[in-house]
Amino acid sequence: MASAAMPLAELERWLQARVNRHPAATSIPMLDGYAAAIVAEPVSMSPLDWICPLRAIDADAFNHGGTPEFAAISAVALHHNEISNTLSTTPDRFEPMHRRDPSGNIDAHPWCQGVYAAMRLRLSAWAPLLDASNVNRGLLLPILLHCRDDQGRPLLGPPGSGRETEDFLRSAYLDIPVAVEALRQYWMPIRYPRTR
Repeated sequence: MASAAMPLAELERWLQARVNRHPAATSIPMLDGYAAAIVAEPVSMSPLDWICPLRAIDADAFNHGGTPEFAAISAVALHHNEISNTLSTTPDRFEPMHRRDPSGNIDAHPWCQGVYAAMRLRLSAWAPLLDASNVNRGLLLPILLHCRDDQGRPLLGPPGSGRETEDFLRSAYLDIPVAVEALRQYWMPIRYPRTR
């Protein structure tokens, strides 16, 4: 698979060229967040079920090696496996692929939108952590704070005003790596139930 995979820089250009097909991710940070959510999510999914919407490709592309679509599939699968390996063996080394905005601040929005796009594939499975009464809802907070709905509005509603809120929003991305591992651990008993 590694030999067939296109490099990430090429994959980003490939993604951006497919914007009119509405892939779930249009940049490497979005792809990274999406793949991290697939690794940490509550239910296992077939690669067809999550790679096809991510890339906006048909399932038939899995059957034809040597094509740009297959190279993109291979790159995505390889990246997913790297995230899975990191979270399984050295979770403290997991780092989301954020970029900086024009003022030099970390821009966690694209990465978090990638997570949210993956969540929407099986939103009912994520529902327990979307319930305001669930004490574990905070596991998603550093991610959902950076997400927007289909109309471009903050997913969690407009943030409060004031310096304290601004400082919190500016640094919330620092909690994302720990949150991803905590989500993975939270869903593990559901995703991989023990057999008796």
